[in-house]
Amino acid sequence: MLTVLAFIVALALLIAVHEYGHYRVAVACGVKVLKFSIGFGKTVFRWQPLNQKNGQTTEFVIGMLPLGGFVKMLDEREAPVAAEERHLAFNTQALHKRAAIVAAGPAANLLLAVLLYAAVSWLGVDEPRAIVASPVAGSMADIAGLTGGEQVIATSYDGEPLAEVQSFEDLRWTLTQAALNGQNLRLQLQNPSPLPPAEASSSVSPDRLRPREVVLELSRLQTKEADATLFRKIGILSPWTQPVIGEVMAGSAAEKSGLLAGDVVLAIGSTPVVDGQQLRELIRASIVGQQVQMQPWRLKRDAGEVTLNVTPELKLDNGVAVGRIGAYVGAPPAFVKISYGPLDGMWRGAVRTWEVSALTLRMMGKMVIGEASLKNLSGPLSIAEYAGKSASLGVTSYLIFLALISVSLGVLNLLPLPVLDGGHLMYYLWEALTGKGVSEVWMERFQRAGVGVLLLMMSIAMFNDVTRLFG
Repeated sequence: MLTVLAFIVALALLIAVHEYGHYRVAVACGVKVLKFSIGFGKTVFRWQPLNQKNGQTTEFVIGMLPLGGFVKMLDEREAPVAAEERHLAFNTQALHKRAAIVAAGPAANLLLAVLLYAAVSWLGVDEPRAIVASPVAGSMADIAGLTGGEQVIATSYDGEPLAEVQSFEDLRWTLTQAALNGQNLRLQLQNPSPLPPAEASSSVSPDRLRPREVVLELSRLQTKEADATLFRKIGILSPWTQPVIGEVMAGSAAEKSGLLAGDVVLAIGSTPVVDGQQLRELIRASIVGQQVQMQPWRLKRDAGEVTLNVTPELKLDNGVAVGRIGAYVGAPPAFVKISYGPLDGMWRGAVRTWEVSALTLRMMGKMVIGEASLKNLSGPLSIAEYAGKSASLGVTSYLIFLALISVSLGVLNLLPLPVLDGGHLMYYLWEALTGKGVSEVWMERFQRAGVGVLLLMMSIAMFNDVTRLFG
């Protein structure tokens, strides 16, 4: 129920903002708006404000299906227009006014994203500290010399100044952008003080607290998709956590082996365990061929130590046989509250909107030329799922989800496809360059081609949705 409600609220809000952008600028430009509709199909509710601007008699409508919306303006191309109202028709307006009205929808979505990201910055959000867990063996982070427990305090792309890292999510975002753009990334590291509990000691070398730098050669990855496989290659999967056993599922390998919630894993076999990520990797690697290997675990339980023989279960992860124990592995990470003042928060909102927009455009471009996987396209099923998950995590997570979808909607509508706002802007660009509009014949051809491309994109997105959810 929460998923459905969160999805409907998100759709209604984003569509209303988009259409309001068209409506508000149309009214400001002196164009008569006949209808403002949110949703299609049977009318659920309609009203007509009494005090409207001179020349306006707009009817506001809410339709049964909240899957889109439209603003219907007075236009000679759609119906006859009385001579005394011809100056109020959309098609009689100056070129710059028509372009402004069309561009206002996507612009409203991008402005909403700025405000939503700014609101998150003002409210503050608890995010894991940028203390990295043990890297995946043989990964770039492992080769670069990370061992786990280091805090990333700053990063920089090739030849650029260092930028402060606020949290692990901030670090993950930077890694994603660098990998997709084929850029190497420099990390400035420092072992936090006090050190993580598993490493704490009474005598700490000053060298451990001195910042050092490593370079991740992400340009070598030549990746097309930001997925779990990418981060396994990089080697930075999660923030540092204690190697503690959490909730144990009934009938699981963990319960059968005698593991209890609260057990701290000190070693598996002869390998000391220093954090939750390393523990997960050791469990995952407990499969030799197609056979599960029993593992002797040394645990800290209450005030003493115990040793148990643990036999994980064989599971398939993307077709690869891995070990699982059926218990939550790792304590919650250390969190830091990230918040900003009014001006800084607004600036952060604008910067994040720009970054997400640029990344979205780059990914779309790479998908067109085959440098990025079409699996990155998501449809309504995935969006609904993410809406429910983000809403269940709290207000800030839902606001971030809304901002991301708002950016996507704004950028998508600016694409130069005839059925989208960007396509109409291309018509106006042609008119500005040649002094004449696109002919009706070519307009119809472009519309058909645009509909075909849009249907293809929607089909791929729906296929990806079904594959993710039921595959």
